[in-house]
This record gives sequence, structure tokens and C-alpha cells, in this order.
Amino acid sequence: MDRTCEHCAGPMPLMARAHAKTCSPRCRKALSRAKARNPLPVELTTRDRWIRRDAKKVPLTAAGMAASSTDPRTWSTYKDAAASTVGVGLGFVLSDEDDVMCLDLDHCMNPLTGQLAPWASAILRDAGATYVEVSPSGDGLHIWGRAHVRQGRRIRRPDGTAVEIYGTGRYIAMTGRRHGSSPSILADLSAVISKLTAR
Repeated sequence: MDRTCEHCAGPMPLMARAHAKTCSPRCRKALSRAKARNPLPVELTTRDRWIRRDAKKVPLTAAGMAASSTDPRTWSTYKDAAASTVGVGLGFVLSDEDDVMCLDLDHCMNPLTGQLAPWASAILRDAGATYVEVSPSGDGLHIWGRAHVRQGRRIRRPDGTAVEIYGTGRYIAMTGRRHGSSPSILADLSAVISKLTAR
């Protein structure tokens, strides 16, 4: 199988090491800069499950028509959705095609100081090194990872806040606002899900 450069898509040199991802130091540097500008994990941006959304979080196609979290014909590539000016932002559709999932923590962060509620800090600590972004409201977090979640769940907390667990049939509003120094990877969150649902 012929390998291609992840940056320029050109052929890899014959003598390139097996783990090399780019064809030259120049492409390696350019790829690194591109990843720094876009914090979204490659596991998300390479899947054709992107939509646009309006201010009320109604899903839209990149062309501005109604979209659905269960109809793949209304989804786009990341590139097409990001280039569209329809609506106010992007969304990623969760599907049973894979184990990509999201933990949605409502009202867990002070939007002015960035201070997290202790319960949210504990979940974030349990999640480990995985992609986390600030939700559109500015006071919530979306923790992205991998786990087999076939039934969405909302876990109410005694203080009225909630943790929502989604893995299929939903879309999550994306902001690209990385929380702290979270990496651009998706970790296995199976243990976190088990802990949350055991309560």
C-alpha cells in the first residue's frame, strides 16, 4: 500500500520510517502548526458526520436545509461544514457506527473565572487525557472520548445540575474552545461511564 503525507497528500519517500506521517520536515512543521490552530481531534474531523446549527441549536446542513442526527444524507465533511456560513456554528453527530461519545456537564463552570465545581473536577480527573471543550453556554463542558454508549442517559445531581451521556442518535454543538490544556485525542471513558451510571 502506498503511503501519503498527512499534510500535502504527496507520496512518502521510499526511505521514510514506518511511523513517519509527513514527507519532509517542512510538511511536518506545517502539520504541527495546523493542529495547533485546530484543537479538534483527528478522530472527529476525519468522520463525515458534521452539521451546522442555528442559535437555538436546530441542526442544519452545510447548505442551510434541515438536518437530522439520524439521517447521514444530511451530514457533511468537517471541511465543508467548517467552510459554510449557515447558522452560528458546528455540530458533530454521534452514531452507532463507532464508539465515539460525549459527556455533557451542565452548569459546572464559572464562565468568568473558569473555576470548576468540585463534582466536575472529579469527573475530569477520572476522564484523564482526552479532548474537552467549553460548551456554547460558556458554563458547561463537553468531554469527548470512546465508550460503547447505545442509550443516552441524563443523570440528575442533587444540586439540580446534570451529567448527560450520549453515544448515538444525537448531535453535540461544537465550539472548538479547548478547556485548559486538554489534548486533541479521544481516551477510553468506559470506566468513567461505569462509575457515573453505578450511582
